Amino acid sequence: MNEPAPQADLFAAADATEAAERVRLQALREQLAYHAWRYYVLDDPEIPDAEYDRLMQELQALEARHPEWVTPDSPTQRVGGQALSSFASVTHRVPMLSIRTETDTRPEAALAFDARIRRELELADDAPPVDYVAEPKFDGLAITLHYAHGVLQRAATRGDGATGEDVTHTVRTIGQVPLRLRGAGAAIPHVEVRGEVYMRRDDFEALNERQRQRIAAGEKNEKTFVNPRNAAAGAVRQLDPAVAAARPLSFFAYGLGEITPPEEGGPAFERHWQVLQALREWGFPVSELAERCAGGAALADYHRRIGQRRDALPFDIDGVVYKVDRLDWQRRLGFVTREPRWALAHKYPAQEQLTRVRAIDVQVGRTGKLTPVARLEPVFVGGVTVTHATLHNEDEVLRKDVRVGDTVIVRRAGDVIPEVVAVAPPLPQPRGEPFRMPAHCPVCGSAVVREPGEVDHRCSGGLFCPAQRKQAILHFAQRRAMDIEGLGDKLVDQLVDGGLVRTVADLYRLGLRQLAELPRMADKSAGNVLAAIERSKATTLARFLYALGIRHVGESTARDLARHFGRLEAIMDADVEALQQVPDVGPVVARSIRAFFDEPHNREVVEQLRACGVHWPEHDGAREDSQPQPLAGKTLVLTGTLPTLTREEAKALIEAAGGKVAGSVSRKTDYVVAGEAAGSKLDKARELGVPVLDETGLRALLAGGAVSP
Repeated sequence: MNEPAPQADLFAAADATEAAERVRLQALREQLAYHAWRYYVLDDPEIPDAEYDRLMQELQALEARHPEWVTPDSPTQRVGGQALSSFASVTHRVPMLSIRTETDTRPEAALAFDARIRRELELADDAPPVDYVAEPKFDGLAITLHYAHGVLQRAATRGDGATGEDVTHTVRTIGQVPLRLRGAGAAIPHVEVRGEVYMRRDDFEALNERQRQRIAAGEKNEKTFVNPRNAAAGAVRQLDPAVAAARPLSFFAYGLGEITPPEEGGPAFERHWQVLQALREWGFPVSELAERCAGGAALADYHRRIGQRRDALPFDIDGVVYKVDRLDWQRRLGFVTREPRWALAHKYPAQEQLTRVRAIDVQVGRTGKLTPVARLEPVFVGGVTVTHATLHNEDEVLRKDVRVGDTVIVRRAGDVIPEVVAVAPPLPQPRGEPFRMPAHCPVCGSAVVREPGEVDHRCSGGLFCPAQRKQAILHFAQRRAMDIEGLGDKLVDQLVDGGLVRTVADLYRLGLRQLAELPRMADKSAGNVLAAIERSKATTLARFLYALGIRHVGESTARDLARHFGRLEAIMDADVEALQQVPDVGPVVARSIRAFFDEPHNREVVEQLRACGVHWPEHDGAREDSQPQPLAGKTLVLTGTLPTLTREEAKALIEAAGGKVAGSVSRKTDYVVAGEAAGSKLDKARELGVPVLDETGLRALLAGGAVSP
C-alpha cells in the first residue's frame, strides 16, 4: 500500500511549479517585447503573426492564473483597463515649448536662420559651418513619455506647454511605444521621451473606409475623419482605451525632456544626433529622414529635397525642423518668448485652407460620370491658387452637407485634385438648399441615371453627349468593335476639336479633302483611314452592339444578346424582363441596356449609322437558338499561329458555335487548338491528355463532324 506524500513534499512541488511558471512568464514577456520591437519599430518581423498570437495567449493564461504577477510593462497591458471619466492634469517639469515657425516657404529662409545662429554665437566669418540636425515636422500630436528604470509610467499631451493631460491609458495601445526600454535605457532612473503620435495615410484611408461602411449600415454616432492629424488626436484623447486601440496609431520619437543627470546614473550626451541614436537603441522608432547638415546651404537643400518627397511619404508633414546639433550651444542660445533660439520649424505651403463655396457645378466626364464640383473663392493652398474642388458624388455632398455659401476646408496635396474635406463652423444662417444631382445632363440634356447599388450618376446619352464624344469614338473604332484602323487618339482629337465629327455617325460622312488637310495627314494617310472606315460598314451585330459603348455590355454580353435576339430592333424594343432571358444578363445589365435605348439621342445616332451603310447579318433569334450548336458546352484553348485564321477570328468562330475560349489549359479543357510555334500550353495539353487539334481539325469540329486529334 502506497504511503501518502508528506505535506512538505507537496509544498516543495508547488513551489517548484510556481518558480517554473515565473521563469516562463518572464521569458514570454521578453520574447513578446522583442518581437513587438521587430514588428512595430524595425518593420522586420522574425515570426509569423500566428506564432506571436500563440505566445501572447500563453502569457495571458499565466497571468490569469496569477493576477498578482501582472505588471504595467507586461505586453498584455497594451489594451485594457477601465474607461476614464476625465483626464488628469500633468505638469511638465521641463516645459514642452513650441518651436518658432518660419512661414516663408522658400528654401532660402534656411540661410537666414543659419546667419542668425552664427551671429548669436558670435562666430567669425571664417569659422567652420554650424552643425545641425534636420528632421521632418510631423503633422500629429506631441506626446511626452515618462520612464522609471526603463518602465513606462505616464504619457501626457503637450497641452499649453506647462500642463498637459494624462493619456497613458490610450498611448499604451500604440505598438511603437515601448512599455519597457531596451539596452542601456532600462537602467536610467528617470527619462522623459518626447515625440509625435500620428496616423499613416494608408491607415487613415482604411479607417475612413470602415467608418463609411458603418454609416452605410445605419450605425448612429459614426463619422468619417477630416485628416490623419485630427483622427490621431481624437484617438489619443479617448476616455476608453479600447476605442483608441481600434484606431491605427503610430509614433516617432525626436527628443528628450527631463532626464536623470550623468552624475546620478543618467547618460551623457554632447549632441542631439547622439540623442536620436540612443532613442533608437532604447527601442523607439526614429525617422529615417533625419539628417546631419553642415551650414545653411545644407539646410536649404534638405528643405528642398524633403519637399519633393512630401506627397510620396506614408505620413503627413507640414514642414521640416532645424536644430543646432551641439547641446552646449543649445544651452548658450537659450530661449526667447518661450521659444528655443536654437531651433526653427520651416514650413511648406499649407495643404488645407478655409474658403467659401460660391456655387456647386456638375461636370460630365469622358465616360459620362457626373461629378459635383465646388466653385470657390480663390484660395492659396498646396502651393497653387485653387478656385474649384471636387465633391466626388451626390452621397459625399449630402454626407458632408456642403451648401452654397458655406465656409469649407479645402485640401490639396501635390498633384492631387483639390477636394472639399468638410464644412467649417460656424454655419451661416440661413443656409443654401441641399445639393441634388440634376435629372438631365448639363451638357447634352439626356436623362441622368443612377444604377442601384452605385454611388455615381451618369449621362445616358453616350453616343450623343459632347462630353463623352472622344471616348465614344475611340471605343467605337477599336479593333474588337468596328475595327477602324488608323483612328487613334490624336486623329480623334483633331476631328472633334475641328468640329468635323459630332457623333460616331459623322465618321462615315468624312471626305478625303477634310482628312488630308488636317495636320500631319496627307492624301495617302487620309485614304487609308477612309478605306478602313468603309470596310467597317460590314460588321456583325455583336461587334456593333459592343461598339455602341453601352455600360456593362462587354464583348461576351454583346455576343449573347446578338445570338439570343438575332435582330437589333428586337434588342432595342425588349423590356427588362425579356433582356434578362439572355444568359448572364442580370437586372443591372438589363436596366443599363434599357436606359441606353430609351434615350432618343442614342436611337437617332443608331439610325444615322444604318443610313450611312453600316450593316450586319440578322436572323430570327428564336429559331436559330433552338438549333443545336456543335461546340455548346465545350471549352477550347488557342495556342500558336494558325495558317489562315487570326486568334480573334478563331475565337469568334468558336464562340459563334456555342463554345468558350479559355486562356489556360486544365483538366476541364475539351480541346487545344495548336498552330505554329505553340508554347507551354501545348506541353500542358499533352501532359494532361487533352486532345490537340490543328486548324483543319477545328474547322471540322465547327462543321459538326468528328475529328481525330
